[in-house]
Amino acid sequence: MISQRTIGFAAVFTPLWFLAIYLVMSDMRPEYSHSRDAISELGSLDAPNIWAWNIFGYILPGLVIALLGTGLKREFSPLGRVATIPFVALMASGLFMTLSGVFPANMADFESVTTVVHIIGSTGCFIAFLVAGFWLPFCFRRRISWHWLAWPSLALVVGSIVTGFLRSGDMGGVGQRLTFSCFFLWVALLGFALLRTNERPGVV
Repeated sequence: MISQRTIGFAAVFTPLWFLAIYLVMSDMRPEYSHSRDAISELGSLDAPNIWAWNIFGYILPGLVIALLGTGLKREFSPLGRVATIPFVALMASGLFMTLSGVFPANMADFESVTTVVHIIGSTGCFIAFLVAGFWLPFCFRRRISWHWLAWPSLALVVGSIVTGFLRSGDMGGVGQRLTFSCFFLWVALLGFALLRTNERPGVV
């Protein structure tokens, strides 16, 4: 069984990992625009480093996020069966992200099977994240050592929605990157809380 501390550390490290992979992959494509192009284009079917991006940029981070959901579910198991729903949603968010990496988008054919599944993965990831993001603060407020996390985590969830309205026009890529930032900061924050709690045995 993977320890809670290991899961927490992996979640904290994931945004840095994603950013590093993003910068390396985008730097290898001089024509790539950070403000205009979608992040998925780094792993689209016509991308020169298609599987490097999809494995290290989507699949591995998605698996870590799913693992974070497992760790949090384990941490909050005494709260009962209903409280498991947001943690399952978090697991689903990570698995949907992994799915979007397994099925790269075809930017020339948005009706192709691989593109449709990619979109399902991306959309499912965000919807499951919203379910977890709006529900988890209620769980956090039921544990003394997790009270502090309720409002900051909720603020990042709201931020991910607000930045979504910027995803249009020539600067649509900026809005997408801000949404990704809110999502990954939220993941890191939850990972830090899990790591912090398991550094202080006996605190509930």
